[in-house]
Amino acid sequence: MRKIRKGDDVIVKVGKDNGKRGTVLRVLPEVGKVVVENVNIVKKHTKANPQAGVPGGIIEKEMPIDMSNVMLYNPQTKKGDRVGFRILEDGRKVRVFKSTGEAVDV
Repeated sequence: MRKIRKGDDVIVKVGKDNGKRGTVLRVLPEVGKVVVENVNIVKKHTKANPQAGVPGGIIEKEMPIDMSNVMLYNPQTKKGDRVGFRILEDGRKVRVFKSTGEAVDV
């Protein structure tokens, strides 16, 4: 079970996008990175490929950012928060915010 999952609301804590908030679009567990919406935007020069129907030019795309540089956004405190795990009475394992102890996924 991962602490950060696809669809989570996260806040960036380090780098040029420090303080920005966004939704996780993809998690890349093999390299420990996440792709966050509207964060770490780069301009990429692409070569045209008429066979695949890809036009050439400069495109802007989101690149992965290290998972350690983002924190889960806690709507109660309106800040980034650390995440832990707790096993409920019915045997389910859920993520909880460390500061408030409230469950993330209900």
